[in-house]
Amino acid sequence: MSIPLDLARTLAAVVEAGTLDAAARRMHITPSAVSQRIRALEDQLGRVVLVRSKPVRTTEAGDAVVRLARQLSLLEYDALAAMGADGGAVASVPLAVNADSLATWFLPPLARVAARRAVVFDLHRDDQDFTAGLLESGTVMAAVTSREAPVAGCRVRRLGVLRYEAVATAAFATRWFPKGVDVDTLNAAPVVDFDRRDDLQTRWLARRGVAEGAPPRHRVPASQDFATAIELGLGWGLLPGFQSRDGLATGALVRLGDDPVDVPLFWQQWNLTSPLLDDIADEIVGEGRRVLAG
Repeated sequence: MSIPLDLARTLAAVVEAGTLDAAARRMHITPSAVSQRIRALEDQLGRVVLVRSKPVRTTEAGDAVVRLARQLSLLEYDALAAMGADGGAVASVPLAVNADSLATWFLPPLARVAARRAVVFDLHRDDQDFTAGLLESGTVMAAVTSREAPVAGCRVRRLGVLRYEAVATAAFATRWFPKGVDVDTLNAAPVVDFDRRDDLQTRWLARRGVAEGAPPRHRVPASQDFATAIELGLGWGLLPGFQSRDGLATGALVRLGDDPVDVPLFWQQWNLTSPLLDDIADEIVGEGRRVLAG
């Protein structure tokens, strides 16, 4: 059995575009031709590779094919660049990153790479506990993740620790914690969560004996807006030092406790010999080790 590479690239294009019609427009062929290529790939492999939903999604076999197609594209770019024969080719590198890293320290190293290489980045934002899943599926080539154990076919480098502190505005603390932070006041004071996957505030509350489900919760699913919601007094929450430092220095924000929540972060990438991917990794790991806690 072999995997026809042109058909593998077609599957990857469909996954990236989200629908067969969008992939057809990108490839300058008809939707019928795209569908025929996917069917031919499935016939060749004897497996279904694509669920034709909106957006489409791959099966486990399809994940492996998409990963192969992306690895080949990366290796082809590196080979052409090494020969000085890239012809203006631009590499597209999909990466996964958690929202707080994306909003604070992650973009400058990418900008440095883009300044010297013909590359564009396709960033996938997810909680650090879930970005490794995007590596496993072949959706991304590398990821910032809280998972230290390597994903199959990947290698790992430590970035550092993203340290979160529970903070609120001074006015919010005066209103909701007039006699201090305890179980009763924490059960009543509104908290800001990033989304339903965000368990940082719940973990901090559990240390103090606050039952799961309490207190009232706002959900603000954007990192900068999450910080703004806390700065406006909508509720209290855990912010990384990048976002709370100035407010704490001016007194606009106050700490609710002296026990931060530390989230170790790691860089996982495909275990390929790729100058481009290694260059990206070196910049990101160097930045992470410079700005994150040890």
